[in-house]
Amino acid sequence: MLAFTYNPPLFLRNGVLMTVGAALWGKKNWETRLKLPKVTYQEQVFIGAQGVPIFGLVAIPENPRGTIIGTYGIIGDLKEEWSLRILGRKAYAQGYAVVLFDWRAHGKTAELSPTLTSDGLYEGEDFVRIAAKALSMGCPPKFWFTGFSLGGQLALWGIKAAVDSSKDAEIGIKSSDIGGGAVICPSLDSTRSLNYLVSYPVGKFLEARIAKSLKQLAWNIHHTHPGSLDAAAIERANSIWGFDNELVIKKLGFPSVEAYYQASSALNILPNLTKPTLIIYAADDPLFDPGIVPELEAAFATNPAIDLILTPYCCHVGYLSSKQCQQEFGDNDPWWAWNRVLEWIEK
Repeated sequence: MLAFTYNPPLFLRNGVLMTVGAALWGKKNWETRLKLPKVTYQEQVFIGAQGVPIFGLVAIPENPRGTIIGTYGIIGDLKEEWSLRILGRKAYAQGYAVVLFDWRAHGKTAELSPTLTSDGLYEGEDFVRIAAKALSMGCPPKFWFTGFSLGGQLALWGIKAAVDSSKDAEIGIKSSDIGGGAVICPSLDSTRSLNYLVSYPVGKFLEARIAKSLKQLAWNIHHTHPGSLDAAAIERANSIWGFDNELVIKKLGFPSVEAYYQASSALNILPNLTKPTLIIYAADDPLFDPGIVPELEAAFATNPAIDLILTPYCCHVGYLSSKQCQQEFGDNDPWWAWNRVLEWIEK
């Protein structure tokens, strides 16, 4: 396990407070605290697995020395995902080409296709196919896949697919072109974590907010692609579990949500990852079952391809660092996790 001492501001040493506080403060202040120039992106439609169009943004600096490909969590879009934009600015400033994309059923990708999410089962290959197209556009190897929360799960599937799918000459990229990936607070076991999330009051509130956003996502697809989704099923989808039960599993051929979550579980694929993989995870993440932590540690202990930074406290994704912590690491900003990701890729 990589030895790092992460320290948040004293008043945010609580998983729920940091999760909510970082989200609210970061959305308002990220640009003023980052102090890096804006990146000019080129819009690009990629073709993912099953021929699904994927909307993305591409920026290539002069003499790029690698490419970072990333997406976000269970809800959101590129227009609003300020945390992903932080990564884009920081990576570009360090000389990396950057590809950010709206994953299936999100943002402008949802405008292009009514295809719903598969929690990594097809999104892993999406990462590889996006890398292949980016390569043809001038983005150089090595390619590094990244994401946070559920996007972290997708990126882990991408790292696995980098070995499985890149052998297919039709995709147009070699396995050796893909370096690996780094993820922040990835979803690892949806069944246990959803059960945990709805077991306490704040968790129920967070789950309800996410479920409401998923329902709106479904309605947007319904209106943009008439006939693609059943309106009655959308009405019944009043939870994260309900969204997958009513709208997702039948199209993917699963008999139950449990079977779907078991098949897409990122925890199950950790032993099979052979490319360098960094996982940053908080033991007090309020969205995930704490019982997952020992299994994550066991996966790290038995797979030399995985580097693990496990912090005793933080949050879900936020990782704001205190002034003292910034000084100790030589960081110019409070975005601790992204700084560690870029340091790790550099090595």
